Amino acid sequence: VENRPKYYGREFHGIISREQADEILAGVEGAYILRESQRQPGCYTLALRFGNQTLNYRLFYDGKHFVGEKRFESIHDLVTDGLITLYIETKASEYISKMTTNPIYEHIGYATLLREKVSRRLSRTKNESRKASVTSEENTPVEKITSLVRRAALTQNDNHFNYEKAHNFKVHTFRGPHWCEYCANFMWGLIAQGVRCSDCGLNVHKQCSKYVPNDCQPDLKRIKRVYCCDLTTLVKAHNTQRPMVVDSCIREIEARGLKSEGLYRVSGFTEHIEDVKMAFDRDGDKADISANIYPDINIIAGALKLYFRDLPIPVITYDTYSKFIEAAKISNPDERLEAIHEVLMLLPAAHYETLRYLMIHLKKVTLHEKENFMNAENLGIVFGPTLMRPPEDSTLATLNDMRYQKLIVQILIENEDVLF
Repeated sequence: VENRPKYYGREFHGIISREQADEILAGVEGAYILRESQRQPGCYTLALRFGNQTLNYRLFYDGKHFVGEKRFESIHDLVTDGLITLYIETKASEYISKMTTNPIYEHIGYATLLREKVSRRLSRTKNESRKASVTSEENTPVEKITSLVRRAALTQNDNHFNYEKAHNFKVHTFRGPHWCEYCANFMWGLIAQGVRCSDCGLNVHKQCSKYVPNDCQPDLKRIKRVYCCDLTTLVKAHNTQRPMVVDSCIREIEARGLKSEGLYRVSGFTEHIEDVKMAFDRDGDKADISANIYPDINIIAGALKLYFRDLPIPVITYDTYSKFIEAAKISNPDERLEAIHEVLMLLPAAHYETLRYLMIHLKKVTLHEKENFMNAENLGIVFGPTLMRPPEDSTLATLNDMRYQKLIVQILIENEDVLF
């Protein structure tokens, strides 16, 4: 075949139709060829014979071969893994459908490990907290926490490990035979048999991952950095109420920078801000950001703003963004305040607590307006785009919403004692 793509071999048969591929493969179970689409040149299809019929899959290549989310070094590996999966799903479909009905997840494996971790943490807290937490741990399923209960819980330093977090599942290749930690059944396939949570290491079938509760307990060994890390993942991994970056920077700023002119508006040197970022990524809460190392408080303020900008999910999440914007558009001040309060209750607990703590701090900044010239409106201009971003990466949407972003933060600062 002329003009054969360099990453395909003798299995590539050029531009042929489905009917021609079916004729070539007829009667040979497990045989396969690759063809280029007649209607869409440059698009490739895997034709695979299984169950006395020819199955056609759109084929992709990005350095590895794939038809779905599993990626393979060679077409041969892809087909082998596909045949194993097709065979098991065909011959054992009834068994597979029953796999998630009687999970062992609650009794052994990861769930037991999670309970042990929580028990060790509880043993280090005061008795009242231990009793309350153990009760919530044992009474499953736990009812949805009301906003009132959550707000009360957030005032207790010992309740931070109750934050709910979904698992971060990624397709994974295991060495040797492996078993699902949800249903205890064998994980089949040649390559990429199942999925693994990249934050806590839980291994399950892809179909079982839909049933695993949002109880991920991130392992610090798996969290490689502080910046650019999901906010809830970071606080659960470090066993803190809020990201320690936020606590450390705000503590430093309140100790020596509240009267600094243009606080948060004046930029520090970019390379020094990057140094602070690297220090947190490397040393965590032991990072030294004192005046001895960084005398310019604007560097610490810049590092705090950078942390919020680098979050993969902003403090004001993508899910709540449009609701906040709609609330900001309400003309009646009392109704607007009530609408904003309702949307605040929709934020994940770790995001809510981080935002609450930041607003208390920014309110303190405004109390020194005579010295730092930063009122709630000025801080809203600075922090609006930092704390909230539209879900779609649209410059036009961002420009249209900027005044509402500013207004939201301004209202949060001015009314932090009422809203939180």
